[in-house]
Amino acid sequence: MNWYLKVLKQYADFSGRARRKEYWMFTLINVLISWAFKLLDFAAGTTIFESIAAIYSLAIIVPSIAVAVRRLHDIGKSGWYFLLVFLPIIGWIWLIVLYATEGESKPNKWGDNPKGIGNDTAINQIGRE
Repeated sequence: MNWYLKVLKQYADFSGRARRKEYWMFTLINVLISWAFKLLDFAAGTTIFESIAAIYSLAIIVPSIAVAVRRLHDIGKSGWYFLLVFLPIIGWIWLIVLYATEGESKPNKWGDNPKGIGNDTAINQIGRE
């Protein structure tokens, strides 16, 4: 849950790098929240949760794109690679492969390696500055 909150605290931060764990944990929790809204909607037999889910989806678009761009930065790619999402099937598969790729172990032009020694506690410092 801390990884999800970290991404939300960096709401529109498109600079820097994001670890695989940060990206995939955010994605997992995001999917679980979406499923919960669908389950509640089904259980209640109304569409109120569908409306709440739509508002949630709109609110989460910017941090979702931001963490995806930072993830691409971690593997040494430009954030513009995110536009592959508009290529049906082939673009999506390529992005999934890129998101699953190990990040560069050395610093690159977008910053230091987020998996560096001692950087695990850096997650607690986000938003406290």
